[in-house]
Amino acid sequence: MRLPSLKTLKTRLSRAALAFDAWVNAGLYEGGHSTTEAYERFQARMQVFAFRGWKRVALDLTSEGVTLGAAGATVLLFLAQPAFNLTNDNWLKAQDLAVTFLDRYGTEVGRRGIKHDDSLKFDDFPELMIKALLSTEDRRFYEHYGIDPIGTARALVSNSSGKGNTQGGSTITQQLAKNLFLSNERSLERKVNEAFLAFWLETHLTKNQILKLYLDRAYMGGGTFGAVAAADYYFGKRLQDITLAEASMLAGLFKAPTKYSPNVNLPAARGRAVDVLHNMVEAGFVTEGQIQTALRNPATPVTRTRDITADYYLDWAFNEIRRMADAGKLRADRVLTVKTPLDLSIQRSADQAVEGMLRRLGDQYDVDEAGVVILDPDGALRAMVGGADYGESQFNRATDALRQPGSSFKPYVYAAALASGLYKPETTVVDTPVCIGNWCPQNYGRSYSGRQPMWLAVAKSVNTIPIHISIALGKAMGITHVGNAAKAGRKKIIDTAHAMGITTTLADTVSLPIGSAETTVIDQAAAYAVFANGGRLAKPYAAVEVKNSAGEVIYRHADEKPVQVLSSQVTADMNYMLNKVVEEGTARKAQIEGVKVAGKTGTTNGYRDAWFVGYTGNYVGAVWYGNDDHSPTNKMTGGSLPAMTWHEIMAPAHQGIELKALSGLNDRNRGPQAVQAQAETAAAAASAGGKLSRRSFEVLSGLNGLFRTIESSRPSAQTPPARSGALDGTRMPGLTPLDVAEGARATGFGTP
Repeated sequence: MRLPSLKTLKTRLSRAALAFDAWVNAGLYEGGHSTTEAYERFQARMQVFAFRGWKRVALDLTSEGVTLGAAGATVLLFLAQPAFNLTNDNWLKAQDLAVTFLDRYGTEVGRRGIKHDDSLKFDDFPELMIKALLSTEDRRFYEHYGIDPIGTARALVSNSSGKGNTQGGSTITQQLAKNLFLSNERSLERKVNEAFLAFWLETHLTKNQILKLYLDRAYMGGGTFGAVAAADYYFGKRLQDITLAEASMLAGLFKAPTKYSPNVNLPAARGRAVDVLHNMVEAGFVTEGQIQTALRNPATPVTRTRDITADYYLDWAFNEIRRMADAGKLRADRVLTVKTPLDLSIQRSADQAVEGMLRRLGDQYDVDEAGVVILDPDGALRAMVGGADYGESQFNRATDALRQPGSSFKPYVYAAALASGLYKPETTVVDTPVCIGNWCPQNYGRSYSGRQPMWLAVAKSVNTIPIHISIALGKAMGITHVGNAAKAGRKKIIDTAHAMGITTTLADTVSLPIGSAETTVIDQAAAYAVFANGGRLAKPYAAVEVKNSAGEVIYRHADEKPVQVLSSQVTADMNYMLNKVVEEGTARKAQIEGVKVAGKTGTTNGYRDAWFVGYTGNYVGAVWYGNDDHSPTNKMTGGSLPAMTWHEIMAPAHQGIELKALSGLNDRNRGPQAVQAQAETAAAAASAGGKLSRRSFEVLSGLNGLFRTIESSRPSAQTPPARSGALDGTRMPGLTPLDVAEGARATGFGTP
């Protein structure tokens, strides 16, 4: 068979390609034509839906509403997931820990855990109590679905009128959601979760069930939870037997139990009860005539001594027990008795000191919150104050609030310097201008004092020295570039702070050595305890011993082994230098007669945070003052309210106990006067014909420069005014220039 020629094959392939191309083109044309005809037919049919004028506007708005609604629903579903994850099928009956807490002497001081009280059925709650509660806390409770926009708007209008009768915007369902599922953290995330959980509760419970749970679990002051316990505590009677005047006083406690507690402030409690009575009239629950008897005969509580409830302490202790249970340290036991190191006398002093300071000086300094932690040097928690009023806010500022420590962070810098072996307290450091990039910290008054021993730089709270040290620590590792050396030095400082007990993440910025990174009050107390105990890690604890329901000891803190994190020599040197801060520097208001005290003040930019963290051989205490919204105070420094509060707590705590010495003070406690006297004696000996070695001559020469430095730091006729910045010692009555020496201006916290 004869094969076709190559030319014939090419001709056939060309014809086939042309045929395929023609087929494709024809198909595309016919398909496009068909699609066009179909689209035209579709348009013709859709003309019946065409609108003009107001109908078109309405349709467009509806379409946009559907689109935005779908997008909003998607966002809401995304936000709701974290809240709904907090619930489970057995959420109401889930077995929780039930913990009874004892103080250090074995006396019961409170309970936490299961707070549900089913002793009174909802139908047995007095109608007066329910009406008093609803009229004040949530007037539209039976009408809304967990969140009440109308009630919130009414509260905003009422509060903005300035008539003094403020109202809250949260519904009872929202408050119950917070009590059941959430912490007291003040954050947008918590408020969002609270809102979704309120909706969730409304779908799973009846209104009466929600109201009963709230009446059973709300904190009512005096360590009591629920209206049943409150009626017995305040009036010594059953809830069913209370009068209208008593019901109005109890209902007034839901807003701020501590503030309006009749055992704490009876006039305030009665004033609040009057507001509740008028709210009941406005809500239509009672008439004006029905409240007259209650107005003429206000409720009077039974006589009780004011209990020390230590609520912030017990909340933190309960969380510690839960962490231990989750970690498997407490086996599977759920009913526990915990002996704590709580010292009620110190707790009383702490409560009274904070309350008194805020009452007397809060307005003057424009400050309204505080946090206090008192520890034994081994970390045992003796007392805690988490805020001005537990009833008004259970958010614990001593453990959960992150605040800048200012100059109270500097001891970690100096501890890292001493641990490196490059420095001793007597090492000469130079206070001169320093810059890292375009960031240049400045001292108070924009002045520099030149060469001085490191202990004097600590006492004066010089700002430039910690920056110089951070650079020197890096250069000791062979890094020559200033910025890189400072970064390496800051890494050492951060590692030292974490090793000592700072648990928060410390942001590595150029201003970290002078206190720009945030931490907590309890972490500060724990870290300073390392200085007090000779260098051992002092993790705070509230469980000395834990027993189960059978009385068996299932945990002892004594079995925990301490870890050495600093050498005894470093802590002795730090004690020597920080003692100078109290005796000759910015914290003299913290001095206790007959007791050696060491510590450090701290004040941040804009006077937003003021600290004093101090210790003796017996106790360690951290005190913070500030405002929740981070607004500036009126030039409050760490040497003012914090140091004064620390003194008011610690002075009585050291009475009648065996005082323990701080290492490093007895053999090194020599001030400038003693050093100068030694130098004068040596100089006199030399002038009398004695011969000095080269080393002695160098020492005397260095002392001569030191004396000039000290002389130049003495008060002049005019002291420059305080400046905004990393301050510790705003000029105020009774303070000398060394008090204001920590008025060092640190510009640009956290920015290079």
